[in-house]
Amino acid sequence: MKRVASVSLLAALLSALTPAGAQEYPSRPIRMVVPFAPGGGSDISGRVLAEGLSKALGQQVVVDNRPGAGSTIGTDIVTKATPDGYTMLLGNISLAFNPALYKKLPYVSVRDLTPVSLVVEQPNILVNHPSLPAKTLKEFIALARSSPPDKFTFASAGLGSGTHLAMELLNLSLNIHMVHVPYKGTGPALTAVLGNEVTVFMSTFASALPHVKAGRLHTFGVTTAKRAPALPDVPTIAEAGVPGFNYGTWYGLLVPAGTPRAIVDKLNKATVAQLHSAELRQRYESQGMDPIPSTSAEFTAKLKSETEKWAKVVRDAKIPQQ
Repeated sequence: MKRVASVSLLAALLSALTPAGAQEYPSRPIRMVVPFAPGGGSDISGRVLAEGLSKALGQQVVVDNRPGAGSTIGTDIVTKATPDGYTMLLGNISLAFNPALYKKLPYVSVRDLTPVSLVVEQPNILVNHPSLPAKTLKEFIALARSSPPDKFTFASAGLGSGTHLAMELLNLSLNIHMVHVPYKGTGPALTAVLGNEVTVFMSTFASALPHVKAGRLHTFGVTTAKRAPALPDVPTIAEAGVPGFNYGTWYGLLVPAGTPRAIVDKLNKATVAQLHSAELRQRYESQGMDPIPSTSAEFTAKLKSETEKWAKVVRDAKIPQQ
């Protein structure tokens, strides 16, 4: 009897350590909120991962696009969801931008969300019209520094967008001034630089790549720490004359704060396994995206450091809050 009682007590203790909900998770479909419209980088990266996780977890992962207010609408939905693993967020670098860009957010990213894993990173690419006399970044830097402060302009996909803040980071790094010309999206901004209406544009990689390959646009470099496989002869901006410069649009999977650790760990394990699979790697790389699986702790540290980094950029560049 004593032996049976001891076994029962051990079972009870194990049950307390591993909640029943976590043991059987998932038992129904999971919603993945993508806080941007269909067709963009967040949507693409989310749908590829959702397919992989559906296979790995044995339950369908359904993408739910909730765009608006620079990703804050969809993000707020997730922060207020029940923390049971059945609502996830496919967030991106805007999680680090928005605390500095918005006067009042309905949530605090680093408090109200638990990172699961980083998913992919996509470089941007600094492009210009081929008629610009400078052919290297060093030549352009020299030209900008010897010209009147407002001679050169840069396009962006909108105030507070990644294409805007990345250029402000470059301006601050070089101690030069170029006039910001915001457009309503990457498409119109690309059209402007193709038409030689603006000097440069730090475009998303996939959007600019066809124009670079066709010779319609010239490029000074890619923004991440390593070269892009699709353009192996194009240097990074750090190599081309701005040591230490590193900007990439990262995407990551998060859940509401308070989600049981066993569920976070299970999602992390499944996500990392999928990102290491040949199938998902090929699909991401064909879109110019680089899989960057991580631990939950690594993603948490990155989110905190990126939030601090971009708060300083917004402050130093005197970008008005919305």
